[in-house]
Amino acid sequence: MRALFFCSAAGNIAPEYNEAARMVVRAACARGYDIVSGGAAKGTMAVVCEEASACGAVVRGVLPRFMEALEHPGLTETVFTDTMSERKEKMREGADVVIALPGGIGTMDELFETMVLVKLGQFSGRIFALNIGGFYDPLTALLDHFVAEGMLTPEDKDILKMPSTVEELAAQL
Repeated sequence: MRALFFCSAAGNIAPEYNEAARMVVRAACARGYDIVSGGAAKGTMAVVCEEASACGAVVRGVLPRFMEALEHPGLTETVFTDTMSERKEKMREGADVVIALPGGIGTMDELFETMVLVKLGQFSGRIFALNIGGFYDPLTALLDHFVAEGMLTPEDKDILKMPSTVEELAAQL
């Protein structure tokens, strides 16, 4: 089983986001998941890699070649790609569950593309966004707006589950 983490490479974020990342990674590892991430030695990506390694999990990182210098040294498996699009494809390979932690536009890109692939029947994993501290409340409002305007069905909105605590998320793994 593989748990794919989409998360931030930014270093200047609220500490509770990285603590939540540690807790979710531990919960996934305790349930037997291998961990997949963007594999960078920066920000929450580094936290995910370090915590998974500390748990003794297989830690797979997927990076485009132009980011090779950012490779986390604790990865047990590294996959290099030529493009960011290929990176997202390789990250999803074999993933049973996708967990979006607080992140920026890269995380949103990965999350939305994965939701579209579920909608189109091209990806069968479950998708979560950890809404710790209400981080994803604006996204919830946006998706509700899409539903209200007829741009998204309620069923397609429900592709994305948004637990607000690590415990809620862990119970659904």
